[in-house]
Amino acid sequence: MTAPHPGGSPHLRTPTRITVQQHILQEQKRFPGASGEFSWLLSGITLATKLIQAQVRRAGLTDLLGADGAVNVQGEVQQKLDIYSNEVLAQCLSVRESIGVLASEENEQPILVHRGSENANYAVVFDPLDGSSNIDVNVSVGTTFSILRRPEGVELHEPEKWVLQPGNKQIAAGYVVYGSSTILVYSVGNGVHGFTLDPSIGAYMLSHPNIRMPEQGKYYSVNESYRDSFPPRYAQFIDRLRAGTLGQRYASRYIGSMVADVHRTLLKGGVFLYPPTTDNPQGKLRLLYEANPVAFLAEQAGGMAIDGERRVLDIEPDSIHQRTPLVVGSRMELADFERFIPSDAAGV
Repeated sequence: MTAPHPGGSPHLRTPTRITVQQHILQEQKRFPGASGEFSWLLSGITLATKLIQAQVRRAGLTDLLGADGAVNVQGEVQQKLDIYSNEVLAQCLSVRESIGVLASEENEQPILVHRGSENANYAVVFDPLDGSSNIDVNVSVGTTFSILRRPEGVELHEPEKWVLQPGNKQIAAGYVVYGSSTILVYSVGNGVHGFTLDPSIGAYMLSHPNIRMPEQGKYYSVNESYRDSFPPRYAQFIDRLRAGTLGQRYASRYIGSMVADVHRTLLKGGVFLYPPTTDNPQGKLRLLYEANPVAFLAEQAGGMAIDGERRVLDIEPDSIHQRTPLVVGSRMELADFERFIPSDAAGV
């Protein structure tokens, strides 16, 4: 945008530059008696993700490509970058005194930090590197995180009770996509905002303010190679999208890194599906580390997220590594999908 210059020559208006730290401080003002501990907590996440993206960008030039050989609690072979990312997040967050519990997809049990500290009021749950098996072929990967407050009456030494809360108890959630650029998307329950890492200054800058998911999109995203093992209603829904029943024919877009597929859906609309299968009837995504933060962001952006039958954020978790199916996207697509939910399952 140009404006007249006093001397007659046009000049460019300097855009407002807001860092994620400045934005977090602005958001924190909404909380009465805010002490700054929450912004300090989130700075641990932003620091860790900068360190991770630096290694992701150089992975082909270092010894961080490929599998490490170890198997995590999920029964999955750990990639070298999985281990690095998990360690970096744990290190950056464990020095924040406001954090009492860390729970990672890569660790069997939650980690208790700052034992006995009355200032430790938060739990951070994270998947350090979603889609890490795609690193070797230079496909986008990401980090997801969820922040919970210690429930009233729960003792400091009961870490599982800190994290076994439904998604509607999250006070903040987000993800980072490591792709052609590094983008942090987060919400503290007051809309969704995106920040792009400016490598020249090493700061996340506001690039996507007030993200709103379109009411309807043009794409559906699902691994159709497993279609024959999906419950019938998923195949019926996909057929409707392909046939143009919702007023247009949908194109298929599937990256294979959940964070990247969700990021596109958040910005462009449409629907991302990760159905249950014959081999994985409970689904494969982790409720606490992946589905809950994604569902929180989707709803804050005006979209919806269900497990195929009910609202994801209302699910009461019963284990740290609980799995779930996921259908997340625009309201028009989700409303159409809900037509296929069995009447005896809806609202369960």
